[in-house]
Amino acid sequence: MVPVGLLAGSAGNSLAADLGPPPPAPVIDTAVQPAWTFRFTPYGWLTAWNGTQTVRGRSVKVDASFIDIVEKSDTLVALMGDFEARFGRFALLGDVVWSRVGADRSNIRSRTLAPGVTGTLATSLGLDVEMVIAEFGVAYEVARSGPLAFDILGGARYWYQEADLSLAVTAAVDIGDLQVAGARAFARSGSVDWLDPIVGARVRYTMAPGHELFLRGDIGGLGVGSDFSWQAIGAYGFELGTYQGITFSGVIGYRALSVDYAQGEGRRRYEFDMIQHGPILGLSMRF
Repeated sequence: MVPVGLLAGSAGNSLAADLGPPPPAPVIDTAVQPAWTFRFTPYGWLTAWNGTQTVRGRSVKVDASFIDIVEKSDTLVALMGDFEARFGRFALLGDVVWSRVGADRSNIRSRTLAPGVTGTLATSLGLDVEMVIAEFGVAYEVARSGPLAFDILGGARYWYQEADLSLAVTAAVDIGDLQVAGARAFARSGSVDWLDPIVGARVRYTMAPGHELFLRGDIGGLGVGSDFSWQAIGAYGFELGTYQGITFSGVIGYRALSVDYAQGEGRRRYEFDMIQHGPILGLSMRF
């Protein structure tokens, strides 16, 4: 007689053999998966202007510092903000600038005689420009070496402008299509807008935890929109602290933006060939 225990053991061994080896334990991926992060930076851009503005065929040369513009502008506070949403190597970019700036006759001078004006016309009294610059695009991190990252970017830059050029009338004149108010004649552009495609690159360098250096350059237009435009930005960000899950950082830097745009001929000509440049100061919020 075969012991019952032996029979049970034999049956168990046969069943185990039929079932095969147990399946391997599942592998749990403990690597941190990328997640969306967002950064919003309201900032101020203390711009100076250097270039040429043409309104209805009347051209003036502009050379105005930020202090000159503040003293003349009707609006001293502009609306400016930068936004970035990042997921792994990809990032969505956006930037908006709204401003109303002006320069008086001490900072602008006549470049061409106003067409259609006979009689005596003094130098230009002032230039006022209301402007919106909106950028949107994408960036992709193509290389990284330790604290250094290199991105390429592409997108578009939208421009909207309304310019008023005021001229001092010192004698009885035939002013053609100009609008007259007292002793001043106005050339008004009306609404002008265009869209520039842009391509560029940027470098991000983490100097130390919470301290980042940022460099960006791009070009645009190339006959599609403006004749040509370029931009260069250098900035330094430093963490101030975290509050309710939002990391706050101060941002200081310098930005230069140049564009050469023209449309129309004769009295319909509008041209904005200008470099806007100056320091930037901002507060970044990352979450």
